[in-house]
Amino acid sequence: MKEKNSHYVYVYIDPRNYEEFYFGKGKDKRKDAHLTDTSDNEKTNRIADIRKENLEPIIKVIAKDLSESDAFLIEKTLIWKLGKTLTNISSGHFADKFRPHNTMHVNLAHFDFKNGLYYINIGECETRVWQDCKNYGFLAAGQDPKFSDPLKTLEIGDVVVAYLKLDKNLGGYVGIGKVTEKACQVNDFKIDGKSLSNYPLECEGIYTNSDNVNSEYLVKVEWINSVDRKDGKWKSNSNLFTTPAIKASLQNQQGTVDFLEKEFNIKFKDLMLNE
Repeated sequence: MKEKNSHYVYVYIDPRNYEEFYFGKGKDKRKDAHLTDTSDNEKTNRIADIRKENLEPIIKVIAKDLSESDAFLIEKTLIWKLGKTLTNISSGHFADKFRPHNTMHVNLAHFDFKNGLYYINIGECETRVWQDCKNYGFLAAGQDPKFSDPLKTLEIGDVVVAYLKLDKNLGGYVGIGKVTEKACQVNDFKIDGKSLSNYPLECEGIYTNSDNVNSEYLVKVEWINSVDRKDGKWKSNSNLFTTPAIKASLQNQQGTVDFLEKEFNIKFKDLMLNE
């Protein structure tokens, strides 16, 4: 019976310049299988070019006696390290664990920072209004799990940017804060140990369906900077980010991030480092 840790990681090297051009993982004779691969791709074309020079690729095992999971991780690490110089198509196992290439010049949520930076659509309606959110330190969504579920994914320490659409042509960003407690049903939400029902609200409709799965869910937020609905920050024709979705990452929205930092007089890096 073969040992459980029977996998290895190997590399293909171009003998013309000693350039590594393919990493793989496998067991038994897997490392030699590419030599007889007849498919048309960058790897097989590279091997064909080497053979035109009456040479063969150099094949070396890099790590041995591995579990399959360890082999996947090592393979992925090597592929990530050399990136676009390889003929590998990098995807699959552990792909979401690695930093995207060409992002060393920016700070990334969940890589350089533990938490994320998220746009949250307030969606004012008969069950929620921005003024209550601003006054009592929360964001809300509900009346169907498909609306409340995105809010439940926010983690303590995440930085949130609240967006409010007032009508077809009017709206803007109204608040920036940090999540201090995970989302819960409105009946379970507390301020200084007291139920939200102990406080005067502009929107009593927030309790609609509060006894079932369609309840409003509230996530507690410490507002760093916030404004009234009439003072929302926006600039027309500037490609600022907005979406009807409840939650969206602002990770790749540098123009919007720059606008928000200027308008709210904050630095997201400072907020996200202050954990």
